Amino acid sequence: MASEQRRGVVDEDEDGATLAAVVRGLMDGLSWNKSRDLVRTGRVQVDGQMRFDPAERLRAGALVEVNPTGRRRSAPPLPEDRLVFVDSEVVVVRKPAGLLSVPWDDRDDRDTLIERTRITLREREGTRSGERDRLGVVQRLDKDTSGLLVFARTRRARKALEAQFRAHTIFRRYVALVHGAAKAGVHESYLIADRGDGLRGSWRGKSPPKAAKKAITKVRVEEKLDGATLISCQLETGRQHQIRIHLAEAGHPLVGEPVYGRGYRGRRLPAPRPMLHAASLGFRHPVGDRPVRFEAPPPDDFCAALEQLRHSDTDAEDDPGG
Repeated sequence: MASEQRRGVVDEDEDGATLAAVVRGLMDGLSWNKSRDLVRTGRVQVDGQMRFDPAERLRAGALVEVNPTGRRRSAPPLPEDRLVFVDSEVVVVRKPAGLLSVPWDDRDDRDTLIERTRITLREREGTRSGERDRLGVVQRLDKDTSGLLVFARTRRARKALEAQFRAHTIFRRYVALVHGAAKAGVHESYLIADRGDGLRGSWRGKSPPKAAKKAITKVRVEEKLDGATLISCQLETGRQHQIRIHLAEAGHPLVGEPVYGRGYRGRRLPAPRPMLHAASLGFRHPVGDRPVRFEAPPPDDFCAALEQLRHSDTDAEDDPGG
């Protein structure tokens, strides 16, 4: 393998090519396996940002840089400004959309939020990989959901936070953009893994099976928009896809919802992802039992979608033919 750094701009003929293919071309026909390995180990950047997916499709004009002798990484560090709170017991972070919270299992080596957080804490505190940088998982956010999430840094903290989650005393507030004119209310159901079409959903019979999990979502209307509603959701339980399922079953799937909005017959509003953001997180600190609460404003893509809907509403009001 050549040891010198290589860089090049993706030309029109390469538009849509995978990152591994572009790397292979830059490295004079390096084997596919070695080209993929360079990407997976953090030694390839696209437009100045590390990329870890060899199958990522590139657009013409993208700048690709390869450093074969660079430092091996399993993930990039989490930017410091995404560390909301750090002490010896817990770390609260702002998760970006499009990133898994944690790996599926021990064999899953994909880029994840927990690994990025470990790397940042390690570099920030000058420690090596080992016992001290282990993070305990007490909650997850969907890959495409942005917002606040807490990891435990000690066994004591993990046990304390898990107990709070089981007791439903953790405060979690989300903001969301949904289709249609949503109403305030409380959605309560028992969720099952397969509602009959292969998707998670609410049990519709009289007696739910033992595997069903009770789910409660409180909805508040924040702003009415053109064909959509800005809402906030407070969770009393934290089941997988709970908010997405409850809103879709109420006839108001998330804007950008790719799975649970099949039955929606209204006008579909475009969005780059499901418009759901974990805006508030509160719990009692594992040491001292003092209450702590954190807030995070929605990211740029959420704000852009909201502003577009607001302008659409204004344009409709100004239309003399309306």
